[in-house]
Amino acid sequence: MPTEPETDYDPSLGRKFIFVTGGVMSGLGKGITAASTGRLLKNAGFDVTAVKIDPYLNVDAGTMNPYQHGEVYVLKDGGEVDLDLGNYERFLDIDMTFDHNVTTGKTYKHVIEKERAGDYLGKTVQIIPHITDDIKRRVREAAEGTDVCIVEVGGTVGDIEGMPYLEALRQFAHEEREGDILFTHVTLVPYSKNGEQKTKPTQHSVKELRSIGLQPDLVVGRCDDRLEPHTKEKIALFCDVPTEAVFSNPDVEDIYQVPLMVEEEGLDEYVMERLGLAGEALPESERENEWRELVTQTADREIDVALVGKYALEDAYLSIHEALKHAGLERNVEVNVQWVDSDEMAAAHKERLHGADGVVVPGGFGSRGTRGKIEAVRYAREEGVPFLGLCLGFQMAVVDYARHVCELEGAHSTEIDPDTVHPVIDLLPEQYETADMGGTMRLGAHDTEIEADTLASDVYGGTVCTERHRHRYEVNPEYIAELESEGLRFSGRAENRMEILELDDHPYFLGTQFHPEFRSRPGRASPPFVGLVDAALERTAREVEV
Repeated sequence: MPTEPETDYDPSLGRKFIFVTGGVMSGLGKGITAASTGRLLKNAGFDVTAVKIDPYLNVDAGTMNPYQHGEVYVLKDGGEVDLDLGNYERFLDIDMTFDHNVTTGKTYKHVIEKERAGDYLGKTVQIIPHITDDIKRRVREAAEGTDVCIVEVGGTVGDIEGMPYLEALRQFAHEEREGDILFTHVTLVPYSKNGEQKTKPTQHSVKELRSIGLQPDLVVGRCDDRLEPHTKEKIALFCDVPTEAVFSNPDVEDIYQVPLMVEEEGLDEYVMERLGLAGEALPESERENEWRELVTQTADREIDVALVGKYALEDAYLSIHEALKHAGLERNVEVNVQWVDSDEMAAAHKERLHGADGVVVPGGFGSRGTRGKIEAVRYAREEGVPFLGLCLGFQMAVVDYARHVCELEGAHSTEIDPDTVHPVIDLLPEQYETADMGGTMRLGAHDTEIEADTLASDVYGGTVCTERHRHRYEVNPEYIAELESEGLRFSGRAENRMEILELDDHPYFLGTQFHPEFRSRPGRASPPFVGLVDAALERTAREVEV
């Protein structure tokens, strides 16, 4: 029996919604397509936000292995989310919250808690309407105060776990005003052996979508190259959309060029026309052009930066790759990231490390690869190579200094060696009684007070910074005096927590307990990464002089 929606909703508010679904296979680039659409709408003067729907049963992404799901991205409010939200923040230059990530775990948990509390007054709790109502509520609340909300549905059409979300979208379209919703479907257009672009996967994908009650308003074809005119016509014919509603999203060298690609195809103008926004958009002459100028500039120099980690998967360190790219854009430099496996440190990897102009040791958890990270820290410290340590990288810099400068034999983190005689890194005091793993670390944005006249104050241009955290272990206060007496400087602190370390007699040696990569944006690069690039450039300039 139908029930009233969980919250009163007035469709006359006039907010616009773009729902992005994907077919054929996962990992096609729905998120980048959605983010690029949002970027173009933002350039046209609209206030845009985004929601990522993840159909998995996890409440959040915090306990997921990076090999399965890529990096865990941390929002300002401490939400541990899918890496696509990082792309939304970077493309739209906005700060999102945990409310912008909808998961099956979060939705079902909320509905079950309401049932246990008796809020449904004895009714049978079902997928329809209770789960679908909760999904719709979350999307609408996330869209409040904006002109356009782009909603990406993770996974692939036809996946059993995604069915409640697609049903919620069907209801959503029924409840909203006509013209306020647009459905975008992203599919794969592969090549046959004879070089023909094949549309059959797209046809089957759209057929699956239509069987659920959803008809796409436009189709975006992911292909190595632009879609041929006859390919577009065939997709239009069999998927029941106008030919002008079929767009190409070909492979590009840099994801930041995707908005330019789809803009050339006219996707933004078509979207604004269908949503009734064309008359409200800024004239072409007044639209923001900084993005185009930034991503089309030609670098006049290049540097090599060694990224020393244990996950041989770029998505596991996506925000670091992007932060290095942003710093390169700011300095008009091509930053070549050289992967160094900290778990093996074989000859080839050591060669990359020793040939690099800068070294980044990223965060992580567990003991695997920590020996290689300590080795990389020591090499950068002793050889004067610009160094940036992030979270675990910061902690391994403390371990290296304790062992090799302070001569505290066996010094380590209790996360790695619970029985170490010198626990220079130890569990946070508030973590001792923690039983659950998910959402229990020190998470989200926190302020750090920076000592004046230090490398950190020069990098940040002041004596305070706000950065995002994700850690459970910290520098043990009992060892701070000894470490500092031997020259290690903790230049950033949050009360009794050590947040930034540096060395005075080094070209650039900086470690942060926080993750500055999460706040980096094109056109607004993270200060520690810009500092690393500057130091690497100075190093290469000195080598050229010699």
